[in-house]
Amino acid sequence: MRGPSVFQGYVGDEGATRAVLRGGWLATGDLGHMDAEGYLTITGRKKDVIITSGGRSVAPALLEQRLRAHPLVHQAVVVGDNRPCVGALITLDPEFLAHWRAGLALHGDAPGQKAREENALREEVGRAVAAANSAVSRGESIRVFRVLPESFDVAGGLLTPSLKPRRAAIVERYAFEIDAMYQARTPASRGPAADPLAEWEENDDVFR
Repeated sequence: MRGPSVFQGYVGDEGATRAVLRGGWLATGDLGHMDAEGYLTITGRKKDVIITSGGRSVAPALLEQRLRAHPLVHQAVVVGDNRPCVGALITLDPEFLAHWRAGLALHGDAPGQKAREENALREEVGRAVAAANSAVSRGESIRVFRVLPESFDVAGGLLTPSLKPRRAAIVERYAFEIDAMYQARTPASRGPAADPLAEWEENDDVFR
């Protein structure tokens, strides 16, 4: 970005100014692409890029935006740094969840109803994940996910005052859940010619 009214530098801090101004251009840290008509689409932030253990770079913003487009999903944070595939931590919208549950017509005893409700909920969240994955390549798609029992909030240090996720804090807070998510889906041994993502297709117990 460049222009006389954009940014001239930090007062008294030449080092910080050099870090963001290069030849008069302001490095905003945004990722994006230009289409054939010259329109710029912002797709995420460079500092948020995830690099999997296979070396694939994934910008999480688009996946998270698509996940939140589903009315059942309240918040979503994509993870996968140094992991074999992309994963997601998801929280549910309590109001829509109550509405969704009210619309279920389940029969049988209480334990049976609970199991069927959990299966239906897993499938519904799976549809939200599939819809998000349709916006990216197969290698960038979410292969594992966990539904968390509570939402991220400012008081807990997981959201900024502007309600943006604090990624490092979320990954640290839910390190156990993230490890369990990947360990539950550890691929079986395979030959060198096999598809490295093939064993990451089936859903495991996403509520554990």
